[in-house]
Amino acid sequence: MTEDDLNTRHAEKMRRIKAARDRMMETKTEEKGLIMVHTGSGKGKSSSGFGMILRCIGHGMPCAVVQFIKGTWVTGEAEMLRNRFAGECRFFVSGEGFTWDTQDRERDIAAARRGWQIAQEQILDPEIRFVLLDEINIALRYDYLDIDEVVDFLLTRKPQMTHVCLTGRNAKPELIEAADLVTEMTLLKHPFRDGIKAQKGVEF
Repeated sequence: MTEDDLNTRHAEKMRRIKAARDRMMETKTEEKGLIMVHTGSGKGKSSSGFGMILRCIGHGMPCAVVQFIKGTWVTGEAEMLRNRFAGECRFFVSGEGFTWDTQDRERDIAAARRGWQIAQEQILDPEIRFVLLDEINIALRYDYLDIDEVVDFLLTRKPQMTHVCLTGRNAKPELIEAADLVTEMTLLKHPFRDGIKAQKGVEF
């Protein structure tokens, strides 16, 4: 088969795919604010959430971040959003650090509940279009927050066109069931296993 034959076959295949894709897209007409969950043992859950925050800023969509658990870390995303995009994105920290750092369950519960209160306020604010609840799944995993309360709020009180993304390992089944979009990050390799510490610009 000649190069021209290959190019012709490729063009015909792409035309068929495009026609099928166009027919499928004609059926996708509904719009709604999504409940999204990023979970799993692999890296990229928060990174993906912050990527959507940047998309919102690019589209002129006011947004907010409520960060659970990682509160003491000086992260690149926090520095950028607070110093360069404070008008476009509100940034709140409720956590005081990883649970193995604080070693104080009552303080962790109180911090998580403060964060959830802030989260509800941001989600209900008619100016805000997207809310990232970073690492909230950890607070839910340890029962610092009531899963039924969180799911009920998202399903019954979240404004129709507001997007909410919840990140963290071990998302509870009730949250997965309620969500519109769930992504599980799978760990295949990680440099930490080879003795390499967290790298600036990669992990934080």
